[in-house]
Amino acid sequence: MAKDGMNHKMINGFALVTGASSGIGLEFARQLAEKGYPLIIVSNEEKIADCAKQLSEKYGVTVHSLVRDLGKQTAARELYDYCHAQDWPVEILVNNAGVYHDKDILDDSEAFTSLIMNLHMYTPAMLCYLFGQDMRSRGSTPNQPCGNHANGYILNVCSVTSKMAAQRLGTYGGTKAFLAHYTRALHIELRKYGVKVTNVSPGAVDTGLFNIKPWVTKAGKCLGIIVSPETLARRGLRAMFHGRSKVTVPAVFWHLLCGIILLIPTCMLRLIRRLGWF
Repeated sequence: MAKDGMNHKMINGFALVTGASSGIGLEFARQLAEKGYPLIIVSNEEKIADCAKQLSEKYGVTVHSLVRDLGKQTAARELYDYCHAQDWPVEILVNNAGVYHDKDILDDSEAFTSLIMNLHMYTPAMLCYLFGQDMRSRGSTPNQPCGNHANGYILNVCSVTSKMAAQRLGTYGGTKAFLAHYTRALHIELRKYGVKVTNVSPGAVDTGLFNIKPWVTKAGKCLGIIVSPETLARRGLRAMFHGRSKVTVPAVFWHLLCGIILLIPTCMLRLIRRLGWF
């Protein structure tokens, strides 16, 4: 039985983690391997094979690595079909693959705009749609209490920026807003079939993605504003196994900041832009 601190069902399938070659995705994969889950880890980087070897050797679980460009609209169907052809049933789906930036919408290239929209919206939505149907079919009778077990788990990595309709975050925050809304609806729709769907919304995570100076990162972690990938993955997986609809990590500061940003009128945001502050 998986050891996650609660009594959920026996492991009957793989945990599939996208964007698992580094950072948050690799940590999700590591913690799931530690719980005894065999893995399917996906990335567009060749080093995913080395990650698979290390995880398998350390935790003694089966780990399959796949190099896939999830920024293509055909990626979800191709990945799903491949897993079925290999007879790899997916019990846990972690949609983590993505890219971050803050930039004016029209300053992005057409190629990048297409990439981020596919990575954050189309591919994770279609993976939920395809693997979610398999998970739903395991539920024998709708409305039957699922107790502490589940017929499947889906964890979508969204973002606190999904609530920040502000300049330079239009594309990133907008795509994450879609994923957050999609996840909430799926959580409600699949609950009666014993499928647990969770939105984990990170704030700042110490992955090197933000190019923050080391002393700022250290101060942020001391204040609880910035968390490590280990902390994020642990809280996200715990929320998923407990069937929560959403968890924000870290919570207090980012809930407060999002609330303040929502209160800023558009005219003030225009002033901030005019002054060149952001």
